Amino acid sequence: MDVIENFHGVYLLYCTNPHYKGQTYIGYTTDPNRRIKQHNKGKHAGGARRTSNRGPWEMVLIIHGFPNDISALRFEWAWQHPEKSRRLRGLVPSKSSKENKFQHQVKILAQMLQIGPWYRLPLTVRWLLPQYTVEFPAGEEPPLHMPLCEGPVDPKKAQKEDSDLVELVKCFQCGELVEDLDSIQCLACPLEGHMSCLAEAFHEQEREFCDHKNKFLIPIQGNCPACNTHVLWGDLVKKKRGCYGDLDVRTPS
Repeated sequence: MDVIENFHGVYLLYCTNPHYKGQTYIGYTTDPNRRIKQHNKGKHAGGARRTSNRGPWEMVLIIHGFPNDISALRFEWAWQHPEKSRRLRGLVPSKSSKENKFQHQVKILAQMLQIGPWYRLPLTVRWLLPQYTVEFPAGEEPPLHMPLCEGPVDPKKAQKEDSDLVELVKCFQCGELVEDLDSIQCLACPLEGHMSCLAEAFHEQEREFCDHKNKFLIPIQGNCPACNTHVLWGDLVKKKRGCYGDLDVRTPS
């Protein structure tokens, strides 16, 4: 069982009740093991109204690695309502007569992982119950930096720091003092700096992700300017337990 800190996941349930078999439900959780118990115990135990008295349910698939709850909840809503999402509207065809609800939900997920902002996040696609594993449509597999894996997870709450004191350091790039809310640090070495400065350093390595106004987008990955370790931007953000909102992010016009 994989132990994961700061867990934010969006899951897919599958109903095994003979009267409702094949129905699905999409939700968000920070603790999948607790959440599936709530769904199966009913609304009075914290389960959703749509799943109450229709179990048993099985949590078969979960997408995790979101930097915060807001990011995960937006993904959840779009997966639930692809016809209303401005990013998915027109991209996902209606369910065909040859596929069931479960297969169609996987097809929608495949489309979501191919487009922004989600294709840039360090997400993991995890089949919690291998017997339900299905192949993604050909040519629509998750991006290479998103691993596909199997097995349960054990969410672990991050330990609080022993002290609230924050030592200011100078940014590796601009030399200015770095405050805690605007800081980011390499996973492999003591390099620390402003989020925007490290993003700019990464973009020097992949200039094709800049728009014509030279406003930087969130990078996907890069090499640490100090130790040259290759890291995913999302993993750096998850380490500091912050969110992408601290970075001045623009979308190309």
